Amino acid sequence: MSFDDLNEIKKKLELCERLGIKNLILEPKDSVKKISFEFKGFIKEITQINIYYRNTLKPDNLRDFKKIIKTFNTHTEILAVETSNKNIQIHAARDSRVDLISFSQPEIIKTLTNGVISLAKQNNSFIEFSLSPIMVNNRSTQSKNFRNLYRFIHKTRNLKANYILSGDFNELYDIRHPRALISICYTLLDIPLAELKSVFKKNPALLLKRIEKRQDSSIIENGVRIIRNGGL
Repeated sequence: MSFDDLNEIKKKLELCERLGIKNLILEPKDSVKKISFEFKGFIKEITQINIYYRNTLKPDNLRDFKKIIKTFNTHTEILAVETSNKNIQIHAARDSRVDLISFSQPEIIKTLTNGVISLAKQNNSFIEFSLSPIMVNNRSTQSKNFRNLYRFIHKTRNLKANYILSGDFNELYDIRHPRALISICYTLLDIPLAELKSVFKKNPALLLKRIEKRQDSSIIENGVRIIRNGGL
């Protein structure tokens, strides 16, 4: 869920609480804007929901990506990259600083390749899809978006890569509890219920665990930790 206007985000948080949502990820609409301690403090005061934060980089070319990513070397939030540029996608999938490669937009999802999926799998990062494009009113556009979502989710499933399904709804009353989203995905996308429970519960937890590990200076790389003073 993106934020900009404080009144807007307050209304969305209040609705999420009424729906019984326990965990939520917020991101600034300005994709490279760092999230201030003041804003986090404000959010903590107005909601009981567990809030996590992310930034989504949307570079136009590889040179911009390499320049922007340097400013996130010590980043403590979820870091996503969203672009239709396949060269950037490949570099992002190889970069340990990037947690998510996002294919949430209809014009971007069609660029997802087996190579990017495989690289994300090797790097223990995640492919992200969004249900938002199938909420549009235009039936023809909705049908097209649904077919693409179905196709590329199953492409990712077949390669056994980790993926995230986001709501990311812009309209207030489009927001749904994860249980409702599981039901929608089971009915429309032919994804087994057991897998959907992992997608909506286990995978977000693994994503957050990845952030924690990145902040642990004793971990050199996945599965390799420095042990100091004989500690375990």
